[in-house]
Amino acid sequence: MAMTGVLRPGHTQLRVLNLEESVDFYTNVVGLVETGRDASGRVYFKCHDERDHNSLILRESNCSGMDFYAFKVLDGDTLNRLESDLNAYGISTERIPAGEMLETGERVRFEIPTGHIIELYADKTEVGDGLGYINPDVIIEGRKGISPLRLDHWQVHGADLDGSRDLFINVLGFKLVERILGEDGKTDMAVWLSCSTKAHDIAFVRDERSNTVHHAAYLLDTWEHVLKAADLMTKHRVSIDIGPLRHGITRGTTIYAFDPSGNRFETFCGGYNFYPDMKPYTWTWDELGTAIFYHTRQLNERFLTVVT
Repeated sequence: MAMTGVLRPGHTQLRVLNLEESVDFYTNVVGLVETGRDASGRVYFKCHDERDHNSLILRESNCSGMDFYAFKVLDGDTLNRLESDLNAYGISTERIPAGEMLETGERVRFEIPTGHIIELYADKTEVGDGLGYINPDVIIEGRKGISPLRLDHWQVHGADLDGSRDLFINVLGFKLVERILGEDGKTDMAVWLSCSTKAHDIAFVRDERSNTVHHAAYLLDTWEHVLKAADLMTKHRVSIDIGPLRHGITRGTTIYAFDPSGNRFETFCGGYNFYPDMKPYTWTWDELGTAIFYHTRQLNERFLTVVT
C-alpha cells in the first residue's frame, strides 16, 4: 500500500489532574521518554521506538480526558490538499502556527461530527530512537516500565458516528476494516478505520456522550510483553479494567487500565494486516461480547460505561 496521505496517529494532548504524579506514572510505569517541557507547563513524551519528538503531551487540568488527536501526513503539499478537501466538504479549519507545540510544525485543526478535535501536521523534529541510522543495534538500553513501541490508535465516542466515519473515509482516505451492527442489523454501532496496513488507527463508537474518549492504545512487541505489562501494573497497583485477553475484532491481545487521573489506556499487541482490496469484517449484535473480548465472550460494566 502506497502511503501518500495520512500516515499514522502522531500525537495527543492528555488532561491530567496532578501533573507531576502523571509524569512519574508515564515515565516509570508506562515507560515513555520525557522529551521536553514548554512555557505553558506542558510535558512532552515519546515511546522509545518512535523517532519524532513527541506523541503524548500532558496538561494539568481539573478534569481528565483528551484535548485533541493528531495524525501525521506525508508532507506540506499533502497538508494543504487535505485542508482544501476538508473545506470543500464543509469542515472549517484553523491553522495552528509552528512552535505552538515543542518541535512541531504548523497544524491544521478541525472539529469532526462526533465533537472531537482532530489535527493534521506534516513536520516534527526527528530525535531518533537512540540506535542511529548506520549499522544500528537492535536493543534500546535503559528502558523503564512497560515501554511500548509506539502510540498505536484511539477509541473515541460520540453521537454522530456516521458523520465522522464518512469524513474519515471520504476526505481523509481511511478504510473501513471492521464494524459492529446494532440490534436492527443495519446501524453501525462501532467502526474500526485504518489509514495504513494496520487493523485500525482509530475506532468510533456510537454514544450520546460526544467528544469523549474510551482509550489511547500503545503497541507492545509480543503477547509475552502484554503479560509482563500485567505484572508491572499489579506491582505498581495500577487500576486494571480488564485483561490480559484477546479481542475478536482485530485479533489483538490486550490489557485495559487507568492512569492516576482516570484516563483509560490500552497495552496492545498483534492484529492482522489490512489492505485496501479487503472487505470489512462485520459483527452482529448478538456476538458483541465475543467481538470485543473473545475469551470471556462478555463485557464488564466499566468497559461499557467509563469514558473521559
